[in-house]
Amino acid sequence: MITRSDSQSHIPPVPAWQQALARAYTRPEALLKALGLEQTLCAAAHEGMQQFPFRVPRGFAARMRRGDPEDPLLRQVLPGAAEAQTRPGYVNDPVGDLPRMATPGLIHKYHGRALLIATGACAIHCRYCFRRHFPYAEAGLSARQLERAMAWLDADPSIREIILSGGDPLSLTDQRLTSLVEQLQKISHLRRLRLHSRSAITLPERITPELLALLEAWRGPVVLVVHVNHANELDNSVAAAMTALRRAGVTLLNQSVLLHGINDSVPALAELSESLADHGIQPYYLHLLDPVAGAAHFDVSEERARELMFQLRQCLPGYLVPTLAREIQGEPAKRVIGP
Repeated sequence: MITRSDSQSHIPPVPAWQQALARAYTRPEALLKALGLEQTLCAAAHEGMQQFPFRVPRGFAARMRRGDPEDPLLRQVLPGAAEAQTRPGYVNDPVGDLPRMATPGLIHKYHGRALLIATGACAIHCRYCFRRHFPYAEAGLSARQLERAMAWLDADPSIREIILSGGDPLSLTDQRLTSLVEQLQKISHLRRLRLHSRSAITLPERITPELLALLEAWRGPVVLVVHVNHANELDNSVAAAMTALRRAGVTLLNQSVLLHGINDSVPALAELSESLADHGIQPYYLHLLDPVAGAAHFDVSEERARELMFQLRQCLPGYLVPTLAREIQGEPAKRVIGP
């Protein structure tokens, strides 16, 4: 006879990263209370949440300054009334993902590489997210759509790099991610595996031994493009995760978004690059804001961005200066603005 305790012993433990994700803040009131901030901010936050939901891992929130409503990490994730405002030119699909879908869930914009929308889930909901309105239910990867995507990739030998994006591909369990990567491994002309992940920073518990083994098993180079906008996002837990990834042979690059009131100053950008270097991450892109509906209040003008880059080059070695770029619908590559 199987007792209750015997049956429970066969249930695999929930990974620490999933436990941390389950404890994430999903109501602004709780986060504001933890930070010692006035609940008067909640009305505007709830107005913003009507456009895009709210989620913040507690570990990321712990890096915020208590009592400071202008904290640069808090400003990235706290909804506001400005999100409900409409602005000309700010649209739901600002980079033209939908017209460039080769099959549902598979985007082909640039020569030699294609991007899979591995999942619509993400550990954190950044208010400037360029896919905040993306129709994941229709344009994501169901089992049938994954079959179609794999067939398309297999039939095009010009595709040498596959990019896993989302959402965040690290929102998938190790088992589901392993299954996906193993299918990609069967396509012989795919040389490089690239993942774009904010979770590696906001939920560093996600860098598990199983994930590291999976990345090590890929037959060629593996690149992880993380997303850090401010030096305060990097702490000891992130440092440990990045060290583990580097030891697994993963190349670490960073992409940031230039955001008004968050990192649009030379000291903030310089410290970000220095901190990235300390963590073994190469500054890669600094993006001008994609004009997504609900995020216009984060915009920094191109003129101001050029001036910031000019000044940044005066205080950093060249290899720590990211490329300032903007994605323009229909263009064959990102448009480089500087340096």
